[in-house]
Amino acid sequence: MGPADTPAATPAETLDCVGLLCPEPLFQTRERMDQLESGEVLEVLADDPAAEEDLTRFAKRTGNEMLAVEDLGDSKRFLIRKGR
Repeated sequence: MGPADTPAATPAETLDCVGLLCPEPLFQTRERMDQLESGEVLEVLADDPAAEEDLTRFAKRTGNEMLAVEDLGDSKRFLIRKGR
């Protein structure tokens, strides 16, 4: 059981960005993260090839934490915990 499997990593919300191309997944993730409380987790589903780099960089730059990046085959699942 890794950090992404703990109850603290249970997503407060899921954002489905499958089918959206850059920069839409990043814009929608930023907008949704602004609505979360500190410590809450956002699950993002995306199939845009740029999403992993964009969302990882976004999390680091904004003081949020990328808990997990999971390859689902045709898309990826990201768990991002909101910082302060």
